[in-house]
Amino acid sequence: MEPTDLRVALFSGNYNYVRDGANQALNKLVRHLLDAGVQVRVYSPTTDTPAFEPQGDLVSVPALRVPGGRGEYKFALGMAKSVRDDLTRFAPNLVHVSAPEFLGHAAVAWARERGLPSVASFHTRFETYPRYYRLGFVEPWLIRRLTRFYNSVDRILVPGQSITDLIRSWGVDTPVRTWTRGVDHARFNPQRRDAEWRRSLGIAEDVAAIGFLGRLVLEKGLDIFADVVRELARRGVPHKVLVIGEGPARQWFADRVPDAIFTGFQSGDSLGRAVASMDVFFNPSVTEAFGNVTSEAMACGVPVVAARATGATDLVEEGVTGFLVPPRDVTAYADAIERFARDPALRRAAGEAGHLKMRDHVWPRINQAALDAYLEVMDARDPQVASHR
Repeated sequence: MEPTDLRVALFSGNYNYVRDGANQALNKLVRHLLDAGVQVRVYSPTTDTPAFEPQGDLVSVPALRVPGGRGEYKFALGMAKSVRDDLTRFAPNLVHVSAPEFLGHAAVAWARERGLPSVASFHTRFETYPRYYRLGFVEPWLIRRLTRFYNSVDRILVPGQSITDLIRSWGVDTPVRTWTRGVDHARFNPQRRDAEWRRSLGIAEDVAAIGFLGRLVLEKGLDIFADVVRELARRGVPHKVLVIGEGPARQWFADRVPDAIFTGFQSGDSLGRAVASMDVFFNPSVTEAFGNVTSEAMACGVPVVAARATGATDLVEEGVTGFLVPPRDVTAYADAIERFARDPALRRAAGEAGHLKMRDHVWPRINQAALDAYLEVMDARDPQVASHR
């Protein structure tokens, strides 16, 4: 089978109505698929105020807003008749699901009923979310549900070895293929650092800017970040906290890091400038499957201090490009950040090493791996075709 023979129905819980690493990766993948001649149709909840223009044909899926103060997100209760009718007209020969929610389960079931292969991509560690909202007791149940879901598809696209190890520990035995993430090197590079911009924010060149980048939501480890900042202040470590992003927990976070500089949402070249202008990138999140923000900081030549968790362990080389810390060890985080804050030479060396490591993370090659996985799945369904490739 050739790429031009593929008709892919891609199901997403959030294709473009909120900007995050997962949906941006999916949009870049769709662009690559379309350029290769693949026919793609995307099914996702939508909004009248999307975060960015979608790649490809996007079909709106009826959905409800997520309750509990997270109304910026939506979830579909299943596959509506309008979606089923559109699928019938499109007649896909492969289904790709990007989230294990109601819509994803319905899409896999729809494919199975018709004897079609399905692929799931792993983007977020949803099983960790409840612990940030005092619902940690449901985590074992969620893991069982996720295990059944990922064992029901033909192939799983994982961003790195750490996720493979994680799902294997759950009991998932579906074949995997690595689909990591790329970096826009024209936007994220050390030359984007801007001393004048830093000064305009009150950050002198001889003071270490400890950066946060991402949506301001509790599951990004904002509580630990705030605790570490307080510990750095207690120790008298000279630093500034630079927060890049927006989200529903902004005020909660601002109350706990009152001296932080909040730049708000940044995009395009302004985002590259903001990241490159950090001195240390601090990422205490344990919910990442990959951590696009970590790779972007490394591409900018910024050393990383991160939780020793999925995503970061695939990117950060301990003692070379940064430091990995037990996820909730405030003292160890403060120790690692203090080392960088007090040693500019160490920062430069780790930043340069990270920049070099990210050079091979380019989107065209990475997205081709996902397309190759599609073709492998199709060939496995039709060995006679595969023998002629």
